[in-house]
This record gives sequence, structure tokens and C-alpha cells, in this order.
Amino acid sequence: MATPVPRNGSLSAVPLRVFVLVGFGGRAETQALLFAVFLALYVVTVLGNLTMIVVITLDARLHSPMYFFLKNLSFVDLCYSSVIAPNALANFLSSSKVISFEACATQLFFFSLLATTETFLLAVMAYDRFMAICSPLRYPVTMCPMTCACLVLGTFCVGCLNSIVQTSLTFQLPFCSSNRIDHFYCDVPPLLQLACGSTALNELFLFGLCGFIIVSTTLAVLVSYGYIAVTILRMHSGSGRHKVFSTCGSHLTAVSLFYGTLFVMYAQPGAVTSMEQGKVVSIFYTLVIPMLNPLIYSLRNKDVKDALRRLGQRHNLVREGGQ
Repeated sequence: MATPVPRNGSLSAVPLRVFVLVGFGGRAETQALLFAVFLALYVVTVLGNLTMIVVITLDARLHSPMYFFLKNLSFVDLCYSSVIAPNALANFLSSSKVISFEACATQLFFFSLLATTETFLLAVMAYDRFMAICSPLRYPVTMCPMTCACLVLGTFCVGCLNSIVQTSLTFQLPFCSSNRIDHFYCDVPPLLQLACGSTALNELFLFGLCGFIIVSTTLAVLVSYGYIAVTILRMHSGSGRHKVFSTCGSHLTAVSLFYGTLFVMYAQPGAVTSMEQGKVVSIFYTLVIPMLNPLIYSLRNKDVKDALRRLGQRHNLVREGGQ
């Protein structure tokens, strides 16, 4: 990182209008390999999540609260990866890797919004499974369409609130030491490294808010699955237990992957300084996890696999009828 230039005993705080996303180092061959990896991950992410959205929308048997939340998760994952991947792919083929101040702020805003939304949406999905398994008689009334819509809207509202706080606090800092962001997208930790003013308040909010979000949602998931585990142990039907384990296992896998990587990146004091580790971890929660979620929920879910089969059969019938 470049050293701030003194001027009359103080730092020169000339406002920056552009940043340079350093990304990953290496020669042209390395950049080409990374481009191919990122492109493959992004294409699979888009196809997988679009497939989930289309299948759940078209198949009437999947019009239930659980699949309503799953469709929204796929939508968030699709948008989430699209905020990061296209710009990263363009930078692999560019020599300048420049991003404007406004574009950087916009990217950070939507990245923070969607990441926070997904964190709370996963907790809502755990609550939905808790109600379905532990209170099946009350479930249709408690999780009515209006309630489900309000819960999803609430996750976006919380995400928007956290995003406004993080983005406004970050971009009110004076950036005068360098314009080179040591990352492949605009994020709070690497931006704090460029600030020539005090970042104590920003770090407090970053660790405080992110820590609160991760801990509170993790507790909600753990409590929900604690009650679910007790209910499963009381079941006498082996097939019933298997179905519950299959559904809940998919969700727990997605939660563990997403929450684990977020904790490593944002909820520990070393997150702000460990940029090399941060780049690798960031690939997981911006590209790998959005790619894996459709696979996790489809491969382990009989209803989704049956819906995919019915959709394929319907497509074949339409094609044969048109010939």
C-alpha cells in the first residue's frame, strides 16, 4: 500500500474518483485460467438458479412455503453472483482494471444488501422447517402466503438497512493513500485499508453489525433445528425420519457453508488485514456457494427431482406435438 504524502504536516486528502481492482496477481496465462474458472462457476450458477426458479414457478406441486423461500434464495444467489462475477471477468481481460467511485459504491451496496438478505433468508427457511415439522397442524395458518411474503420482504429490508449503514460509513472516509483496492471487487475491509482517516468507527460497525447478524441468525437456526431434532427422535416412522433428514440436511449444508465463510471474512478481528485469505474465501461465498445451492437442494430433494422430470416430459410432449 502506498504511503500517504504529507502536505504542510498533514495528509493530502484529495478525493479519489476512480479505484483500481488489483484482483489476483500473475501473468497473462494465470489471468486466462482464472477467467475460465470464474466463467465456468458463473455460468453454472446462472443456469442452476434459473432452473430452480423456473421449475418452482411452473410446477404447482411446489407451490408451498418451503419452495417459495427456496425460489427467493435462488433469486438472491443469482443477483448476488451477478453483482460480482461480470465485473471480475471483465477485469481479467483488462489491463487497467479501473472502477469508478460511484460504481464501486454501487457494487458494495448491492453486495452487502444481498449477502445480508441471504443470511436472514436462511434463518427464515429454518423457522419454516421448524413450523412444518414441529407444528404441522398450525403450519398452513401460520405460514400463509401473506406471512411468507412479509418474511421475505423483511429480509430484504434488513439487508437494505445494513447495506446503507456499511456503504455510507465506508464512502464518507477520505481515500488519499492509494486508489488500488487489494481485491477483485469492492468490499469494506480492503477499502478501509485505503483510508487515511480513522477507521475505528467503521471497524466497530463492521464487526458489531456483522457479528450480531451472524450470531443472531445462527442462534435462530440452531434453536429451530434443536426442536426439529427432538421431534425427529420421537417419530416412529422410518420413512418419515428419512424425508425430514433429507430436507433438513440440504438446508443445514447450505447454512454451514454460507455462515462459515461469512464468519471467517467479517466476524473476526483479522478479517480487515488478511486480504489474501479474504480473496480465496470471497470466491466461495460469491461464486461457489451460489453455484452449489441449487445442486444441494435439487440432488437431495425428491420433490425437485420429480418436478424436473415432469417438466422434461412436458417439454418432450410439446416438441413431439409440434412435429
